[in-house]
Amino acid sequence: MNLHAKSRILSLLLVVATLVACSTNPVTGKREILLMTAEQERAIGAQAAEQVEQTIGLVDAPQLVNYVQAIGNRLAAVSPRQDVEYTFQVANMAEPNAFALPGGYIYVSRGLLAIANSEDELANVIGHEIGHVAARHSAQRQTRATGVGLLTVLGTVLAGSKGGAQAAQTASQLGQALGAGLIASYSRDQERQSDEIGQKMAAQTGWNPIGMAEFMQQLGGYTVLVTGSARQPTWLDSHPPTTERVETSAARARELTITSRAPIADSRLAFYNYMDGLLVGDDPAAGVFRESLFLHPQLDFALVFPSGWQTQNQPSAVLAGPKEGDAMLQLQLQGAGSDPQAAAREYAGENNLTYTRTSAGRIGNYSAYQAIAEAQTEQGNLGLHLTWIAHPAGMFRLTGMTPVERFNNYAATFAATADSFRGMTAQEKTGMTERRLDVVTARRGETLEALSSRTGNAWTLDETRLANDLPAGAVLSAGQPMKIAVDIPYRP
Repeated sequence: MNLHAKSRILSLLLVVATLVACSTNPVTGKREILLMTAEQERAIGAQAAEQVEQTIGLVDAPQLVNYVQAIGNRLAAVSPRQDVEYTFQVANMAEPNAFALPGGYIYVSRGLLAIANSEDELANVIGHEIGHVAARHSAQRQTRATGVGLLTVLGTVLAGSKGGAQAAQTASQLGQALGAGLIASYSRDQERQSDEIGQKMAAQTGWNPIGMAEFMQQLGGYTVLVTGSARQPTWLDSHPPTTERVETSAARARELTITSRAPIADSRLAFYNYMDGLLVGDDPAAGVFRESLFLHPQLDFALVFPSGWQTQNQPSAVLAGPKEGDAMLQLQLQGAGSDPQAAAREYAGENNLTYTRTSAGRIGNYSAYQAIAEAQTEQGNLGLHLTWIAHPAGMFRLTGMTPVERFNNYAATFAATADSFRGMTAQEKTGMTERRLDVVTARRGETLEALSSRTGNAWTLDETRLANDLPAGAVLSAGQPMKIAVDIPYRP
């Protein structure tokens, strides 16, 4: 949760181009009419890339980033589209993902790197993203779906309540995390086309195109591990692995001729060593959940969300909602300031709200101000429970929202959550840990259970099997490289 970040990525993508451009697609060779010129594409991509850095963040690991860039640059040299300057970065995202912004900005997440098991896999993933840029898929989606709005995103999260300025703001923040309109699902045909482009580029530059199918299977295993079923882990998952895509990619790989060229990492151990020390899982610097307790060591605060509610720590907001989907809690920084009542007045003016009930006091030893309001929307009215807390880090705002007819059902829950806001205890601070990837070697005949016990592996056996692409009951060989995770003290 980077609470100081601004929500701009999605809005950048929803700008409707004013000039209609007719151009030749560099992949298909066909003429197509687009609502985004190449110049606009580059400008929007550059602005969005700045917001990715500010909101999602980039991994500061020079050796790893240079490695990813080396793979990307080799692939980009044979891209069907050469009128863009491709750049490659590692995004500070725990989830396995990769995405491309207009103008050639390519990102792979640290979560993706943690479960990749070969340079072939990584090269094919990066090639796939270059394919989206080369085929101008973002521009095509802008042309076909310029009317896609924020409420589509919010509807997935808050199924029982749609619309309104507050709702749209929430959706904007949700979209910001993964770029929503930028990064959200491409069409099936676009995904298939990028698979083909990526595999052809990989083969042309010395990597085995079977890596595409292998990583799709790996991502499918991750999905099952996280969700318990072969479904998308989130509505923003941009690359759902399907049986059809795996089979098609595997068949295509058998038909392609691989150029003879040495890989950058000449062994699995060398590949793993680039990931050594990589942060895996939640980043404590952005706050972490301990069941329903949210802790933010960087900003020194804690908040208890309702037990059993689903939670999400997004770059500029922390969100929670019940399984029924008819309410939401949202915590964010409204800005600087030490007067919560003034912050409430400012917010009311900006959102055309009239408070029906207000109160001033203290929460967690901080000055606070609370208000009840009703927001009128085209789809129905929302009841809002708003709390402003003057914290040394800035003015926090906790918003509880639900359809007005259900407000009384949630009012006490909203109030109790607000009242739980406090500073972190000394014990909570000293007990904060971060999880890092560690590369070890196995002993002859060792099982995963034995290796985990010997090395202090913090991953479960299923997580370890997935990260290393091993079957159940695997017996390891002497010197076999293995990825494990270790928990170490976190110090802000």
